[in-house]
Amino acid sequence: MSEITIKRYTLLAPPGQTAPWLDCRVCGPEGAPLLLFLHGFPEAAFVWDELLHHFGDRYHCVAPNLRGYASSFSPQDPAAYRAQSVAMDLVQLVQQIRAPAAAVVAHDWGGAIAWGLAAMLPQLMQRLVILNSPHPALFLQALRDDPQQQQASAYMNLLRQAGVEDRLQADDFAMMWPFFEQFGGAPWLTPALRQQYREVWSAGLSGALNYYRASPLHPPESPQDPVCTLTLPDNLTHVRVPTTVVWGEADTALPPSLLDGLDQYVSTLKVVRLPGATHWLVHEMPERVAREIDAALAEPAST
Repeated sequence: MSEITIKRYTLLAPPGQTAPWLDCRVCGPEGAPLLLFLHGFPEAAFVWDELLHHFGDRYHCVAPNLRGYASSFSPQDPAAYRAQSVAMDLVQLVQQIRAPAAAVVAHDWGGAIAWGLAAMLPQLMQRLVILNSPHPALFLQALRDDPQQQQASAYMNLLRQAGVEDRLQADDFAMMWPFFEQFGGAPWLTPALRQQYREVWSAGLSGALNYYRASPLHPPESPQDPVCTLTLPDNLTHVRVPTTVVWGEADTALPPSLLDGLDQYVSTLKVVRLPGATHWLVHEMPERVAREIDAALAEPAST
């Protein structure tokens, strides 16, 4: 089994500003094709460890802690977490390692960033694998027009509130564990895994929450909310990279209805539905997720 190591990548910054950095979990030979793994909220790079071991004998696997998470660069200003800034971190990371990546594998917030990267800079990747992360155009439509999605995503507005960090950290993160446990009890959440989450969250929650504060995508809080009139340009929505979407259909925050119409935005698309999996399919079905990534890697790559 290949060993996972920690490597810090220092990125470029405008003159006079602190250079950002990403601490990454790395596995596999440096000369092998690159697989980039992007985590979501409220997680960190360690959630990919089983997949890093699985692919590390054939690929150079890199799983960054995204900006704001764990020991990576974590600016205080929510504006620093706009999609363009987070995406540029990853552009520089791929360019430092090897471009293009054989595949970008992304979940949740990592998927939100990956959708945009694939649309704007398809030359960075040969394939895209999305795990329970809605396409931004379809998510915008549902947040704006679907009362059920608005209710399912109401937690986003809680996470946008100023000062909510103190509430989330209280009593051993009592308000954080339900993000996992409300989706079927989370039997995969072992004591050892809980401790890994505690260590990440104890480093601070503001960076992770700033993704929600910076994003225009959230349930509208009034008829005048900017999300009600927001439009996304074509260059941010149309993906020509061969894409596999793996979806846990028991996800109550992001239901499978968000897949409807996806083929309008993705030229080469394969959708894999997992009826027994929730939003946390990486933990629940890691072997099945690995098989679907293997299958995606066996498909012809973009050129």
